[in-house]
Amino acid sequence: MKELGPAALYRRYDPEEFDFETTAELEDLTGTVGQPRAVAAVEFAAGIAREGYNIFALGAPGVGKHSLVSHYLEKHAETRAVPPDVCYVHNFEEPDKPRLLQLPPGRGVDLRRDTAKLAENLRAALTGAFESEEYQTRRQVIEDEFKERPREELRDIEERAKQEGLVLLRSPVGMAFAPTKDGEVMSGDEFRALPEEEQKKIQEKVEGYQEEAQKALRQMPSWDRDRHTRVRDLDREVVEAAVAAPLDELRQKYESLPGVVAYLDAVQHDVVERARELVEQDGPSGEAVIAVGPKGPDRKASMSRYHVNLLVDNRGTTGAPVIYEDNPTYDNLIGRIEHVAQFGALSTDFNHIKAGSLHRANGGYIMLDAHKLLRAPYAWEALKRALQSGNLRIESLGQTLSMMAVVSLEPEPLPLNVQVVLLGEPILYYLLSQHDPDFEELFKVASDFAELMDATPENVKGYVRLLATLAREDNLRRFDRSAVARLLEYSSRVVGDQERLTARIGVIHDLLREADYWAGVNGVEVVKAQHVQQAIDAQINRADRVRERVHEQIAMGTIMIDVAGAKAGQVNGLSVLMLGNFAFGRPSRLTARVRLGQGNVVDIEREVELGGPLHSKGVLILAGYLGANYTPDQPLSLSASIVFEQSYSGIDGDSASAAELFALLSAIAEIPLKQSLAVTGSVNQHGEVQAIGGVNEKIEGFFDVCCAKGITGEQGVIIPASNVRHLMLRRDVVAAVSSGQFHIYPIETIDQGLELLTGMPTAARQSNGEYPEGTFNRLVETKLLELAEKRRAFGARNGADKEPAN
Repeated sequence: MKELGPAALYRRYDPEEFDFETTAELEDLTGTVGQPRAVAAVEFAAGIAREGYNIFALGAPGVGKHSLVSHYLEKHAETRAVPPDVCYVHNFEEPDKPRLLQLPPGRGVDLRRDTAKLAENLRAALTGAFESEEYQTRRQVIEDEFKERPREELRDIEERAKQEGLVLLRSPVGMAFAPTKDGEVMSGDEFRALPEEEQKKIQEKVEGYQEEAQKALRQMPSWDRDRHTRVRDLDREVVEAAVAAPLDELRQKYESLPGVVAYLDAVQHDVVERARELVEQDGPSGEAVIAVGPKGPDRKASMSRYHVNLLVDNRGTTGAPVIYEDNPTYDNLIGRIEHVAQFGALSTDFNHIKAGSLHRANGGYIMLDAHKLLRAPYAWEALKRALQSGNLRIESLGQTLSMMAVVSLEPEPLPLNVQVVLLGEPILYYLLSQHDPDFEELFKVASDFAELMDATPENVKGYVRLLATLAREDNLRRFDRSAVARLLEYSSRVVGDQERLTARIGVIHDLLREADYWAGVNGVEVVKAQHVQQAIDAQINRADRVRERVHEQIAMGTIMIDVAGAKAGQVNGLSVLMLGNFAFGRPSRLTARVRLGQGNVVDIEREVELGGPLHSKGVLILAGYLGANYTPDQPLSLSASIVFEQSYSGIDGDSASAAELFALLSAIAEIPLKQSLAVTGSVNQHGEVQAIGGVNEKIEGFFDVCCAKGITGEQGVIIPASNVRHLMLRRDVVAAVSSGQFHIYPIETIDQGLELLTGMPTAARQSNGEYPEGTFNRLVETKLLELAEKRRAFGARNGADKEPAN
């Protein structure tokens, strides 16, 4: 097979093709690059603005979901009306259910200021009214009038009784009438000395006047009520006169807002009804509370009940809001009602209602991290409930779950008109789609962000402008065109594709910052390609301790890898180890052993539960390939075992299936394989070699091992031909290939790989159905037929029911 030349191993961007010297000459990127599908979805959802057309922006971390979505939402938000201010005020009829007021933008702060001033004016007006001389005089008249009424009633009774010879006696225990003689109270002896008939007459008179006096006394509560009514009417008259002017002034100012006018009417009615209570109970703090004690809620009138709690202030705002809630907990989303401890009891009122991010985003857009939202207890359910009902209802979580026996508030719900954007990884989107029946009704638009983009001239141009924009936003040094070229090459390496660039801009942004740092360390003002490379090398150096250790063990022979010579049933397979964001290739010795059996290919990794399902699938394919390719008319009569030597951890993936097949065929034919060549690639039942991942890391891993054990000029790697476009190898590997010290061979079929590993031809079947003499395939088929014959002979000697043990 023809090996690959240096040009095929690396996509180089020529700095001379750029029409600028440094990024300072480039304009900022105003739109996006490489995400047309995601952009179209966001613009569609923002444009349609219908119920249920919320957005789930799905993509890998670092692809720019947040910045792109916020950019386009802000563009649409500029064309929308500014939402109203949101206030809560006291509900005078049901104090536990504060009323909601929505005002034009900027009027909320005016109303809050005006009502705070009104409360101060009312306090002064009420105090002045009740302390005025006129009020005191009129009240004293009422008090005196009702104070004299019982005395006048008793005085009349006393005068009439006196005319009939009786006198009214007052004592601490009550009142009583007694007969008199010569102006003095008659003694008991004198009364008993009177004739019996006269005694009886006096007794009747006493009882009559006593009953009349008691009747007069029983009217006193009624007189007291009349007194209170007269005083209350006086209070109302005085209070109405005192508060009419400031309230009329406010009503005139807010006459275009019926809700505010109605609230001011309620304020006036409440002030008139509670004037005396307000003056007597309002303390220096002016705080109105609902205190929860043993007897339940205790509502105290206070001037703060006439304040306005401004939850959302949109003054100075242009367009609709675009809010990002970094911590989408239940309270942070829907708001909360705070309680304060006072005298051993919890207390609250409408002034303790706090806005959530949904309040601030109402009338616009809110962006939430899906993973954080789903981790916050009950936040996802609260969000769905608000979207489904179209109302934002503030409820404490303890109250919702019936965990707290505390009397709290039930604020009037806010009509909700908000578009929600969830930002998350694809797995979250698909899990929610499958397991949450409400999800697809609430999030009808998926904005799918790609992890990579085609390296078309248009995208490359936009990508370069993006690099310049990021550098300017971070106040980084200028990048010259050689640095830009190296950044583009690194971008292709990240995705492992010569024809594409990574859309994970966060990775590139980090490299920009680090290259700027190294340019500063080197004392230059323009970042060049060598500084970008220095940043890349530094990143690798910080992460490759384990790789260095593994390669060191291979070089010392602790991990057994041959890079020269030839052995039957043994081949160098290649795998990739991932440690965080760092990946490196690790060669592994893969061996196969064959003997007489019933056609079983044993995957030792699977038997000991170290092999994953994909690896096991790859091994099972080998038996199908053997039977169909070599003994289509005979039973497969071997027992084979395949294993990764010195493997002490789990293995998964089918990228070693080609290497396993090579080892198995070599063991069957007893033909040695070149140990100077390593193999990667998966295989299907037709013997076609298929693409795998991590091809660059695998090649570089074997190259590093060869360098450590000694380059002979014979070493190389066999890869699937379909992986050639994914090659973005390190420059030292490219240099070794260019000088003939290292070789990379692309293959499409197993036969092509066998010819490279054995040096023997393979050939296809001839017209007579047999493989040509002297070919590798003929040797394999002959060996398999011999095993089949031995199995038949074994069965004939020992009985048809006794097969060779596996």
